[in-house]
Amino acid sequence: MVQEPNKRETASADLIQDFRRLGFTEYEAKIYMQLLTESPATAYEIAKATGVPRPNTYNALESLAKRGAVQPISENPVRYVAAPPDRHLKNLGRQTMAVCDNLAKELARLKAPEDDPYVWNVQGELAIYRKISSLISESRSTICIKAADEVLRVYSEALREAAERGVEILIVLFGTDPDEFRFNDRCQVYLHEANGMRMGTADNLFTLTIDHREAVTATTDRMTAFHTRNYSVVQMADSLIRHDYYMAEIHLRFGSQIEEVFGPHLKQLRLRRFTKEQAQSFRERTGLD
Repeated sequence: MVQEPNKRETASADLIQDFRRLGFTEYEAKIYMQLLTESPATAYEIAKATGVPRPNTYNALESLAKRGAVQPISENPVRYVAAPPDRHLKNLGRQTMAVCDNLAKELARLKAPEDDPYVWNVQGELAIYRKISSLISESRSTICIKAADEVLRVYSEALREAAERGVEILIVLFGTDPDEFRFNDRCQVYLHEANGMRMGTADNLFTLTIDHREAVTATTDRMTAFHTRNYSVVQMADSLIRHDYYMAEIHLRFGSQIEEVFGPHLKQLRLRRFTKEQAQSFRERTGLD
């Protein structure tokens, strides 16, 4: 019949795992715990009590002594005692923190610059949602967005939290109700071209910039997105949203005059440059020939 390990053996195994996380070997952990139980003790006595081979015991004691975990207190034979665990572990914690701080500083020098040249592909609805949500949550100063309301609605709570922590938000919206996303006075929301009507095929795009440093463009009908910190690409996305904001303000003030010159929904301008697919979509949505 197989015997289950007793509670003491289980606790000892758990402690050894914790010691290993702190950089101790299994032999070192066993020897240190044994010396806490019975000390002072010689290497021979320690090896006999722990089952650690004697050559390994000497090596482990030497390593523990260098780290201040044990201390020899006599000669011929050499006997060892363990350093008090509270004092030793506090010292170890301070040393580890100092090493981590120094390592973080050194590694920061190796980190790729924020303006890296890469554009990363993000595939799938869940992956896109996580990327956009994390960027909104990490924003510190500004969020600029151009998107349709049903897409943006998924991120409403994250945007609300960003606005409440003081982030300035600018949204150019394909939709009908800008007030839905005006969470506070830091949220400026404009209907695209003052009417929010979806045009061509660009309405399937979700464009987002964060703090003028990162950008995401997602094609919502194909569930593909691109994320980048490339300075030129981020500036281009920022400029796109900013100019749509200009157009929204201009349409609000001069809409009737613009329509008189270029036709409703900028028909004359759009049909001059739209692809056949975009022109067909425009005609279907506006009813204009």
